[in-house]
Amino acid sequence: MRIKFAILVCLPGLCFWPAGCQSEQSGGRRQAGSAGAATQMSVQNQNDRQELQKRLTPQQYSVACEGSTEAPFTGIYWDYHENGVYRCVVCGKELFRSDAKFDSGTGWPSFWAAVDKKNIREVKDASHGRVRTEIRCAHCDAHLGHVFPDGPQPTGLRYCVNSASLNFAPEKKP
Repeated sequence: MRIKFAILVCLPGLCFWPAGCQSEQSGGRRQAGSAGAATQMSVQNQNDRQELQKRLTPQQYSVACEGSTEAPFTGIYWDYHENGVYRCVVCGKELFRSDAKFDSGTGWPSFWAAVDKKNIREVKDASHGRVRTEIRCAHCDAHLGHVFPDGPQPTGLRYCVNSASLNFAPEKKP
């Protein structure tokens, strides 16, 4: 299903999607803290959606495919310190390396650089009364998190990523 531009109606604590944009799991409602109408992943057909719902945990599906956000300090990778590569939970594309990870104090895994900027797509996110830059997997369109211009050098960027959007592949030891 492709999502076209839509008006998102928000009430305190709930956002309602127009009928044509509802996901089956959300019933048309989004949790407060989700990124907004433009962030739902493009799932081509019912079979793809069902396969993803079987393969991913409910939280992974909610974050990667529906654009929600996990609570800070709850994800598996926010305080994870092994060496290796963080991959997209949906398609497996390499996104970040552990040597670019840093403790931002936010409760989400944070990186100052991507493995390859071509693997990350940036999207303007004007939800919740502020403008941010959402980051998505450029290969499969999964929601990852947001990027901010307040990170450490050499890039000055902070890729703030949901653990639920990532899988970790440990570094192979010789």
